[in-house]
Amino acid sequence: MSRIRWSQTNPVLTRAGASRRGLAAGVLALGIAGAVPPAHAAKPPIRIGVPVGLSGANSVVAPSVVQAAKLAVSQINAGGGILGRKLVLDVADDGSGADGAVKAFDSLIFRQKVDVLISMETSAARNAGLPVVARGHTPYIYTSYYEGHSCSPYLYVDAWVPEQQVPPIVDYFMQHEHAKTFFLVGSDYAFGRGMLDLTRKYIEAHGGKVVGEEFLPMDASDWTSVLSKLRAAHPDALISSTAGGAPNVTLTKQLRAAGIKVLYGNLAEDEGTAKAIGPDAAGTYLSQSYFTGIENPKNTDFKAALKKMFGANMKTPNDLSEPEYDGIYLYKAAVEKAGSTNAAKVLKALPTVSFDGPRGVVRMSDEHHAPLTLYLGEVQADGSVKIIKSFPHVSPGDQCPALK
Repeated sequence: MSRIRWSQTNPVLTRAGASRRGLAAGVLALGIAGAVPPAHAAKPPIRIGVPVGLSGANSVVAPSVVQAAKLAVSQINAGGGILGRKLVLDVADDGSGADGAVKAFDSLIFRQKVDVLISMETSAARNAGLPVVARGHTPYIYTSYYEGHSCSPYLYVDAWVPEQQVPPIVDYFMQHEHAKTFFLVGSDYAFGRGMLDLTRKYIEAHGGKVVGEEFLPMDASDWTSVLSKLRAAHPDALISSTAGGAPNVTLTKQLRAAGIKVLYGNLAEDEGTAKAIGPDAAGTYLSQSYFTGIENPKNTDFKAALKKMFGANMKTPNDLSEPEYDGIYLYKAAVEKAGSTNAAKVLKALPTVSFDGPRGVVRMSDEHHAPLTLYLGEVQADGSVKIIKSFPHVSPGDQCPALK
């Protein structure tokens, strides 16, 4: 296993401080020492920027994303890097929001001069950062599931969109649990509203009825008023779409504490957060492109490598962290095909390459998005997820026709 060296690019930055103070404190640069052949010494490194919510709503899931990035970089460097150049990670806290994202993107692109951005973020952070990406002409691989239809010549997405993720949960509730009435709860921003807009339309198109729809700010922690309305509506099923991480924890715990018995499908909860919630998460239905229970040799190797690298500090890999791992390998494939880190050449190569990893083969070929296998799962009492059914090679549908 490679030795990890954190180097300070700002004299006031500490590793813990980055999480507390966000980008104002600086940027974390990750170097992989001891795993790079001497040939790299004469060549400048390839810098990968990872803007991510080390603080704010995504702080529950961000550590697993960083671990997945570290693993991919360590493995690639141990194998000789990319075109004979080692990889270095520059990790910046975007605070899980728009203001922090603008600062993080600006610092990574114009101060750190990264070659590419690869990361999961809230939709608010992504939307705020995209103009900075365009100004810097920087490739951006977005590794987070989201509400869909975010289109830019510089943006590629290796995670799911609602057209891929919503049907498995709604169909299961309607066909197997005979649910007819639904209550929708979300965070009041692009992701929450976008996801539930498609969910409502899908439910109604298939003969169901939405009897309530409530939204709270993305940093909300008190769901009392929403749960009172849920109880009064008495639906057959609840479907939520929050900012992920912390809001999922508070919503689920308060739902269980209120004693409300209802089918519960969560469109934004990853497996790592389910484990963090504990027994209260049991019985929650999730639809994801990655679960630790996927049975294939690549996933077995991925989990073993994480365990070897991080030991007791390993975070549960999930559908917000595994695509980060894939994203770095997809970038590697694109650079090697392009024969260069030149942004224009890499952007042209990205939709033509693929990576066979823990989720299977991923290729961002459909309007800068990826057809994916989706899995319907149910959270168990120990936080693990029992996979109920798989849906192979689900198309993302029409996302960015102008980019064809």
